[in-house]
Amino acid sequence: METHIQHTKIEAFNSLELIARQAVEGFITGLHKSPFHGFSVEFAEHRQYNAGESTRFVDWKLYGKTDKLYTKRFEEETNLRCQLVIDRSSSMYFPVLNSPTPEHPNKILFSVYAAAALATLMKKQRDAFGLTCFSDHMDTHTQVRSSMVHYQYLLTELEKLLRFDQPEKGVATDIAGSLHHLAEMIHQRSLVIIFSDMMDQTENQDMNFSALQHLKHAKHEVILFHVKDKNLEENLNFDNRPYRFVDMETEEVIKLNPMEIKENYQKMARNSRIELEQRCGRYGIDYVEADVNQGFEGILLPYFFKRQKLY
Repeated sequence: METHIQHTKIEAFNSLELIARQAVEGFITGLHKSPFHGFSVEFAEHRQYNAGESTRFVDWKLYGKTDKLYTKRFEEETNLRCQLVIDRSSSMYFPVLNSPTPEHPNKILFSVYAAAALATLMKKQRDAFGLTCFSDHMDTHTQVRSSMVHYQYLLTELEKLLRFDQPEKGVATDIAGSLHHLAEMIHQRSLVIIFSDMMDQTENQDMNFSALQHLKHAKHEVILFHVKDKNLEENLNFDNRPYRFVDMETEEVIKLNPMEIKENYQKMARNSRIELEQRCGRYGIDYVEADVNQGFEGILLPYFFKRQKLY
């Protein structure tokens, strides 16, 4: 059994870049079949020509094919600065699976593969990206870069979060403190993309919203991907029998039959999600519900729409 677990982990690590690249290629192919015809396959090497600038680098061959003006882009050009932020607290390792896969992920694996896909897309667009990971403190923070070396380093850091044989236990979350710290560390206007289940031990959720506002006050754009296993965590779809529920952060134990509280629980969970979405809307934060059962590839479209608005 030990050999099987280690083989599964190594296989998953090696597949991170491959699966992220496949997701991006599929996404681009899908865009070509959609109304977004301007998002060309050549977008990694070209950008749209702006009236008044020099025509020195216009790609006239591409103009002949598309009847649109594009200028050639170069390695040093960067349109966007993005910080990918992942909550790596214990609750993000739910559901506890022997061997999570991209097809059957827990929340941390979903977030890692989504972040890898976004980094792959940004690399193709010559955008600069960095990575921040936090639990009860910020434990990883890289500067933004657009080079291949930096991309490979970021994938290595993401792979460290995929500890299938040793799920994180007893690691709490300090969303507010970590995001306040992040807002003070990013000195240039950036797009901040957060992957979190928004579960911590803070009784006053206003503290978390204050931290999100801090990022907005610092002139950053923010997308919050609210990561959850909706089937279990919001709909409470368990069998009609007693269960022993263990809080992954405090290790507190509750024994009950989920059917006895299901209706009230679902109502509370929906109200909590709606409140989070509405408050994000008031603060100008893009809120995206990210159900791990729907596939991490769906993360790319909200990012695409956001980038289209910003650039």
